[in-house]
Amino acid sequence: MERAGLAAAGVARDVLSGRSSRVLVLAGPGNNGGDAFVLARWLASWFFDAAVVFHGDAAKLPRDAVAAHDAWRESGGKTLAEWPERSDFGLIVDGLFGIGLKRPAEGIHAQWISRASASGIPILALDVPSGLDADTGVAYAPTMRASATATFIALKPGLLTADGPDHCGDVSVHALELDATALLPPQGHRLDWATLSTALPDVLKRRRRNVHKGTFGTLAIVGGSDGMVGAAILAARAGALLGAGKVWLGLAASARPAVDMLQPELMLRDAEKVIENMPSAIVVGPGIGEADRARDLVRKALRLDVPAVVDADALNLIAEDDLLADALTSRSAPTAITPHPGEAGRLAKMTTTDVQADRLQTALKLADRFRAAVVLKGCGSIVAFADGRFAINASGGVGLASGGTGDVLAGMIGAFLAQGVAMPDALKTAVCLHGAAAEALVAGGVGPLGMTASEIAPSARRLINAARG
Repeated sequence: MERAGLAAAGVARDVLSGRSSRVLVLAGPGNNGGDAFVLARWLASWFFDAAVVFHGDAAKLPRDAVAAHDAWRESGGKTLAEWPERSDFGLIVDGLFGIGLKRPAEGIHAQWISRASASGIPILALDVPSGLDADTGVAYAPTMRASATATFIALKPGLLTADGPDHCGDVSVHALELDATALLPPQGHRLDWATLSTALPDVLKRRRRNVHKGTFGTLAIVGGSDGMVGAAILAARAGALLGAGKVWLGLAASARPAVDMLQPELMLRDAEKVIENMPSAIVVGPGIGEADRARDLVRKALRLDVPAVVDADALNLIAEDDLLADALTSRSAPTAITPHPGEAGRLAKMTTTDVQADRLQTALKLADRFRAAVVLKGCGSIVAFADGRFAINASGGVGLASGGTGDVLAGMIGAFLAQGVAMPDALKTAVCLHGAAAEALVAGGVGPLGMTASEIAPSARRLINAARG
C-alpha cells in the first residue's frame, strides 16, 4: 500500500505541473482508500495542499488502510466528511473503489463519483476508476471518468475493453517492485503498435530478394452475394495491399463484375472455382449472405486444409447449422473466427448485451467451443485462443465504427496467413495494425467522423512498410 500510494503520488505530481497545487482526495472504505491516504501524505510532504474526503468509520477500514489513515492523521493531515465548498482544485484523486467492486456504487460515494466526473477537473484514478469492473470493463452507473489511471502491479482486462477505455484516460502501470509475471504468469497481454511494429514476422519485412509472387502465397476471398459484393472487394483489396502474392476473389453474386477497376490486380472468379483451386489461405464470409448457395460455399471452404478466416454471414450460418458448426470445430488447419458482438451472441446462444457484459470470457468460451482462434471485435478487440491465452488490443478508435472495416480486417488477416505467418502472429499483428491505421488517419485529419473502410488498408500498408526498419 505504501508503494502504491507513493507511485500514484508521483503521477499526481506530474498531472499537477502548471496547475493549482490544491488536490481533492476521495478516500473510500477499502484498501483503495488506504492507497489514497498514502498518496495524500506524500503530496503534503511535497508541499501540495491535499484535502482528503472520507465518509465512514476509519476503525472499520482493512488493517493496512487503518495504518495508512493513522499515518495521514499523525502527519498533520485532516479528513473531511463532506465535499468542500471550494472548487479551485488542480486535481481530484479517485481512491473510492478498486478492483473488488462488482456492483453500482451507492449513497454518498455515488454522489461523489457523479460530482467529480462533472467537475471539469482532471481526475486521477487509483488502480481502476470507481464503478468500473476491473475484469469485464463494464461501467456500473455512475462510473468515474478519469483523465488518468495509475494501476498497480499489472494491467487489468477491464481497463482495455468495453467501457474501460472511455473511463480510464491515460493508463500507467506501476509494478511496485514486484515481478508480476513470476508471481502469476499472465494468460493475456496488451497489444500496441509501438511494441508490435518492432517485432514483425520476418516475411513482412521483405528482406529477401530472390523471391516471386508465389513466395507470398495466394489468398482466396469467398463472399459477395447479390447486393453485398462490396464487402468481398474490401477484403480482397486489403489482402493485396497487405502483401499477399496473389488474391483470388470468388464472388457468389449472380452477376459478378469482370474486373475491379480500382484494383485490377485482383483475379475475379466464380466462388466454387476459387475454393477448388486450393489457395494458400482463405477468407470466407464477407457479404456472402445466408442463402442455400452461401451455406454450400461455407461448407466447401471449411473442408479446405488451409488456414482460414471465417467472418460475417458465414458465422451466422454456422450459428444456426449444427453440421457447419461441427465442420468448423473439426478442422485441423489453423482457423480464426472474427465475430462482432452480435455474431458472437448468435454463436454462443446468448444476447449481445450478455456478450458485452463479459467480452473476454465470451471470446475464450467461443475459442474453446470451436477449437479456433477468435477475434471479438469492438472497443478493445479481444484475440483469444483455445488454450486460454488472450490479448486485448489498445489501438483503434471510434473511426472504425462504420460499415466494411471488419471486412478489411478479415482481408488483412488472410493476407498474413497466405504469406505463411503463424495464426497467433497473424491475428495480433493484423488486429493491432488495423487499429493503428485508423489512428494514423485521424492524426492526418481523416476522421474519425467520415472515415471509410476503403481508407484503412492503404494506411496500414504505409505503417507496416515504415516499420521494416
